[in-house]
Amino acid sequence: MTDKELKEYFSRIEENFNLAVISNNVDKIKKCITEDWVLVDSQGGIIPQERFFQVVEKGLLSHSTMTKEILRVKIYGEIALVTGRGKNTATWQGQNIEADEWITDVYKKENEKWLCVLTHLTPVKNS
Repeated sequence: MTDKELKEYFSRIEENFNLAVISNNVDKIKKCITEDWVLVDSQGGIIPQERFFQVVEKGLLSHSTMTKEILRVKIYGEIALVTGRGKNTATWQGQNIEADEWITDVYKKENEKWLCVLTHLTPVKNS
């Protein structure tokens, strides 16, 4: 695949992941990730999926929008690195929040399906 085709292909995979997250449904999110997926961010460090799922299930975290612009995709055998810029709106402990972040999702191909292993978020620095 060309770089453009890879970006388009993984844009669809990322859009499915986005839709699962904004559904705020743990079972839908689990269909997009591996059993050992983790989230890494500047505030919480390494967040195991169990902790992420707990705050979603308790309604402490609820996403309403999520978009990603895929800027780079590199495949190394059964591993894909997808880097882009993401924006989302959510509610965290009753407070509305917005995020503008650099995102790297690491995917692993399992049974002919790409599943996310790790999501790394870095806030965009506004100058």
